Amino acid sequence: MTADEVLARLRALAEPARLPGMARYGIATEHAWGVTVGELRAVAKETGRDRGLAAQLWDSGVHEARILASLLDDPALVDDAQFERWAAGFDSWDLCDQVCQNLLRYAPPAWAKAVEWTTRPEPLVKRAGFTLMAGLAVAEKRTDDERFAVLLAPLVAGADDDRPLVRKGASWALRAIGKRSAGLNRLALATAEQLRAGGAGARWVGTDALRELGSPAVRERLARRG
Repeated sequence: MTADEVLARLRALAEPARLPGMARYGIATEHAWGVTVGELRAVAKETGRDRGLAAQLWDSGVHEARILASLLDDPALVDDAQFERWAAGFDSWDLCDQVCQNLLRYAPPAWAKAVEWTTRPEPLVKRAGFTLMAGLAVAEKRTDDERFAVLLAPLVAGADDDRPLVRKGASWALRAIGKRSAGLNRLALATAEQLRAGGAGARWVGTDALRELGSPAVRERLARRG
């Protein structure tokens, strides 16, 4: 399908009545049409990988077309410049998270950008750094614990941020890392306690992460893994 054909398909799926509900969840709707992620995934499955089409859809500026672009692009070919170019277009937390989870966490620069972006001042780019950490913790199933342990220091350095989108991202990253293994759980719990002794943003992250990482459900699941 061409970009025009895909956009016409999205127009046909659009439900403007969904936009107020999206806005209530803090999703930017200025360029949104009201197409669900499930519908976007169905279109992506039908279309298949197409890097050129993904670039055209991203350039359209349409919220859902950009999410679809993240489902169509080839992560093996995504370079540092594209990370920066697409991050500059993040205007909503859901677009940030979808792009990171669907595409960027699988791309070669993901580990470096996860650390680099947690130092950035822009809230959605900084959140993206933490979102990448969380995504890597789930996607990189064969990666040694040591590589994730190295992420904890930059996580702590960036976690003392009062902006809700950022601190929620930091908590997500810490919780995801701490649920990988018993060893990382111990390190993540210690990191959470360290954060609780910090500023307001850090305290929130530490408290929020401890609630899940120290729960019986997480402990039992990790114990079963051995």
